[in-house]
Amino acid sequence: MKRIRSISICLGVLFFAVPATADVAITPNVVYGHKDGMALVYDVFQPAEANGASVLYMVSGGWFSGWAPPERRQRQFGYLFDAGFTVFAVQHGSAPRFKVPDAVADVRRAVRHVRMNAERFGIDPDRLGVMGGSAGGHLALMLGLASDAGDTSAQDPVLRVSNRVQAVVAYFPPVDISKSAGPNERFPALDFDPALAPDVSPINFVSDDDPPVLMIHGDEDRLVPLSNSERMGEALDAVGVVNKVVVLAGAGHGFRGANRDRATNETLAFLTAQLAPGRE
Repeated sequence: MKRIRSISICLGVLFFAVPATADVAITPNVVYGHKDGMALVYDVFQPAEANGASVLYMVSGGWFSGWAPPERRQRQFGYLFDAGFTVFAVQHGSAPRFKVPDAVADVRRAVRHVRMNAERFGIDPDRLGVMGGSAGGHLALMLGLASDAGDTSAQDPVLRVSNRVQAVVAYFPPVDISKSAGPNERFPALDFDPALAPDVSPINFVSDDDPPVLMIHGDEDRLVPLSNSERMGEALDAVGVVNKVVVLAGAGHGFRGANRDRATNETLAFLTAQLAPGRE
């Protein structure tokens, strides 16, 4: 069994989230595709002491993907910059206009585009991690578990590139959309043909060649119950994929204070280990 289930009351923190101390170069609004006459973009944050590894952060809550000035957004990534990670803040086609299958297709394309431009951004194309929370966690899991090597016959050069990643971090992710698809006033991205739901449910794509996965979930989450991460962990265990489920006692959908610190520390330790140079 390769999964570690860790129930935490947030004591004994090994790392502390602090503001970035290194200079960070920002490349905003890199266009990775177009749809319906609109650009799909990501922002790139390159720390002065980059370690060659990168993290693609899914900008998504309820599959809404809103714009924010990158100078403001970078504050949430300080702990990653200080560890040398280059960060890509990926925006997808947003609800309410675009639905979950659209978002999945968009972020898959974003990974391909990042890998294709690895030299431009000074990163190792074989040291890519993905992370996100809630809907962003769902998208991160889809990238980790339902990836491919690219289509060498595609006319679009981006589609010829692999969208495989080497590590996944998902905070309180929904893992099965099969019972949620259909009309939904709160989450309009779920208003799509339920017959398509299995194709965007990461629980259906678990296989023994999946990358290592870290999931962090509060045991008081009423929006996306803890059972989602537990079910995913069990499925990954069954095929021998390295994974870890960190359960934060008393935490709901979103972390504050000591719970946030613990989540940050677990994330940093996991990404540092899984994206180290030369790791297979």
